[in-house]
Amino acid sequence: MLVANQAGHVSRLVAASAEGRRYQRVNVSLFGRFMLPDLTEHECQVINMSPGGAALLTKALADEGDRIIAYLDNVGRIEGRVTRLFEGGFAIDINATDRKRDKLAAQLTWLANRDTLGLPEDRKDERVEPVNPFSKVKLADGREYPCKISDISVSGAAVSCEVVPAVGAPVTLGRTAGRVIRHLPNGFAIEFSRRIAEEATPGMESNL
Repeated sequence: MLVANQAGHVSRLVAASAEGRRYQRVNVSLFGRFMLPDLTEHECQVINMSPGGAALLTKALADEGDRIIAYLDNVGRIEGRVTRLFEGGFAIDINATDRKRDKLAAQLTWLANRDTLGLPEDRKDERVEPVNPFSKVKLADGREYPCKISDISVSGAAVSCEVVPAVGAPVTLGRTAGRVIRHLPNGFAIEFSRRIAEEATPGMESNL
């Protein structure tokens, strides 16, 4: 099958060779936060990554050699040191055990397959119409807009709103952070950064 062959190709991109050659990075769009040595926290977007390193876009300034601890959507915690600075961000070498690198390789393979193969949004979680469909969307710059939730699950939601952020843009629906994963005729779909409590999904009062 075409999909199977392409998926295998992506798997090979993130797999390490037995001789320990450098990992080849894959393009991703992962949002998160990182901490600098002075313990300040900053937002970031990872634009490419491998089990051995990553490139981060951020407004914060770092120096080569700085130790970085980051928490990324769909990946979790990573740490490493800044190896290169570029306009708008920096690159890091990831410090991880072999077991952690294997886990990262699996996570990146899934993410790359989902994006490069154009796989549809994961719909395994049941979506329901909320009891109270009215909420608000907060953009990365702090602006807030009223919205109406068409349907919601523990992992995402579809909303109607007067503004439509770019695909990949970080947003907050009520109190739940996520990112825009696709546009809809009258709004957009959001993938949550964390799964919300399943028992709270119909009413959303305690989680959104």
